[in-house]
Amino acid sequence: MDLVPALEEPLKQPLKSVLGPATAKVMAEHLGLHSVGDLLHHYPRRYEERGQLTHLADLPMDEHVTVVAQVADARLHTFASAKAPRGKGQRLEVTITDGSGRLQLVFFGHGVHKPHKELLPGTRAMFAGKVSVFNRRLQLAHPAYELLHGDSEETVETWAGALIPIYPATAKLESWKIGKAVQTVLPSAQEALDPLPDTLREGRGLLPLPEALLKIHRPHTKADIAGARDRLKWDEAFVLQVALARRRHADTQLPAVPRTPRPDGILAAFDDRLPFTLTEGQRKVSKEIFDDLATDHPMHRLLQGEVGSGKTMVALRAMLAVVDAGGQAAMLAPTEVLAQQHHRSITEMMGELAEGGMLGGAEHATKVVLLTGSMGAAARRRALLDLATGEAGLVVGTHALIEDKIQFHDLGLVVVDEQHRFGVEQRDALRGKGKQPPHLLVMTATPIPRTVAMTVFGDLETSVLDQLPAGRSPIASHVVPAADKPHFLARAWERVREEVTNGHQAYVVCPRIGDEEDDPKKAGRKKSAEDEAEKRPPLAVLDVAGRLNSGPLQGLRVEVLHGRMHPDDKDAVMRRFAAGETDVLVATTVIEVGVNVPNATAMVIMDADRFGVSQLHQLRGRVGRGAAPGLCLLVSEMPEASAARQRLNAVASTLDGFELSRIDLEQRREGDVLGQAQSGARSSLRVLAVIEDEEVIAEAREEAASLVAADPELERLPGLRTALAALLDEEREQYLEKG
Repeated sequence: MDLVPALEEPLKQPLKSVLGPATAKVMAEHLGLHSVGDLLHHYPRRYEERGQLTHLADLPMDEHVTVVAQVADARLHTFASAKAPRGKGQRLEVTITDGSGRLQLVFFGHGVHKPHKELLPGTRAMFAGKVSVFNRRLQLAHPAYELLHGDSEETVETWAGALIPIYPATAKLESWKIGKAVQTVLPSAQEALDPLPDTLREGRGLLPLPEALLKIHRPHTKADIAGARDRLKWDEAFVLQVALARRRHADTQLPAVPRTPRPDGILAAFDDRLPFTLTEGQRKVSKEIFDDLATDHPMHRLLQGEVGSGKTMVALRAMLAVVDAGGQAAMLAPTEVLAQQHHRSITEMMGELAEGGMLGGAEHATKVVLLTGSMGAAARRRALLDLATGEAGLVVGTHALIEDKIQFHDLGLVVVDEQHRFGVEQRDALRGKGKQPPHLLVMTATPIPRTVAMTVFGDLETSVLDQLPAGRSPIASHVVPAADKPHFLARAWERVREEVTNGHQAYVVCPRIGDEEDDPKKAGRKKSAEDEAEKRPPLAVLDVAGRLNSGPLQGLRVEVLHGRMHPDDKDAVMRRFAAGETDVLVATTVIEVGVNVPNATAMVIMDADRFGVSQLHQLRGRVGRGAAPGLCLLVSEMPEASAARQRLNAVASTLDGFELSRIDLEQRREGDVLGQAQSGARSSLRVLAVIEDEEVIAEAREEAASLVAADPELERLPGLRTALAALLDEEREQYLEKG
């Protein structure tokens, strides 16, 4: 993070005699640590106290663990085997204890000699290995170990007083080996260049960086650890927020064409024909957007809205405002199904206003064109011509909109639907299609906790739509434990029949399509030990549809929809479902976003434990879109005590997407927050926890904004410039550039 020459030294060359090329190689390949600075920023995950034993009672299965414990007894057994037929096989069984539980260690063959001599009853050591089960007992087979001699000067020095750091490790490199490597490079911490301005650091009582690095790796007290973590959290939050503040500052320097709607234009005509009034939230967010559109630098706004809160209506009004001002607006959707759906609903909402250039078109009408990869050549040529001449004011499409060949007459606004499905490069390519940078509105139905919005989308201003339009119905959600209570599943299918009998429709969602060839590589992968349910492949659309047709839903009109169907077939299926000609749609997650069929009131999600929390919330939002109440049944074979079932219970217990996104985030690794998918770079978050450290992030954002306003080039802060350079490796820089 603060890679100055001493910290930039590669681990491989200068320290050969200390780290050894083999250790340096493992660090590079398995932990992504290449330089002295990388290693200094590889912080301990936790600390063990030498006087206090770890909890063997809480060991997780199938994970690589490090424990500190005492040998209770050790027994050497001989046995006969294929390799040692005359009873000469040897097995050493060592029982270790920590007061909370006992754990068995086993060593075989030639591997028994050293531990047999060293692991005597009463000996204390650190053990590392993978937890497995043998004869219903937890064990570590051939664990690596390091004896803890309290009296040895060198060990006391190496293990930093009373607190033993436990590092994120791999099977190829144990925690204590990483610890020894860190001790080797720790003197270089003195040369770490501090990214925080002195006034900020002193004003907040934070440790200088060299001292924080020393204390996180070699703490003498718990207060040392707390002080070091507070300081290092600030580094991560502040450097990231400075990067985002500079991005926002640069955006305000870009030119853009201000777009102001005419009082008697297409927007006014559209508003006049609306059969309902906009919600307070829609009006407020529209005003924020119109204010941005009227400025002479590009809008960069994130529109968050609960499923069904009317985001598309807000986006359409913004697009019409731009058409009023003589420009064009493009809406990008992640899938063809969604692009077609948006195109259909926009043309329906606009009526004759979407018939520009046609007989019967209204006075202010414009053309709304659809552009997807699978269009026929003639339709595509017409659409391209309408875009190039400016005849089409609105275009809805997939990434086909980004191709080089496509020219716009005057692109003024880009609306990106479902941000998390869209690559940064793709958004950037579309923004490059305007004569000047167009305004950008990003819509997401995945509620994002405030801290994540500040971290991941920190270069976008945020608007939130949190009230549902009138006429939306509540959705009841229930978990259906198919393995424990099969009769619950039978009742679920009865409920689907009841909804259809009452004139409604239903979705059945499955994780898989079912026409994939079995991949031997996947088949050979190790399954989670959580439950037998994990051992079978996820349920598939084609299998489930077949079973429902000949079983519990026999006689109903059941159709399938999945991503590998021909786009025309997909569209035809969706049209039949929307028209009420299909009773039950068995689909993959292609229906997750944007699909709007108000008559669909029930959804059954098979193998619901295979989906993420936010995804389940998205899916559930497809029902309850009309006047009749919605029902969502989450079917799972996972046992009641499993983490997967707890996740499903959380989804069933609340309709608050922000609460669920918080749960989702807490259950995922913190490093995922910056979105490997978005940046491709290694996560920069090591000690900053986006959910818990909301205060630090908010304060760092304020400090960063005022600092960048005063000194955009950071001329007076070389340490901060260096830290930014390290954070913004090439890929991450592009990610923030393209925001």
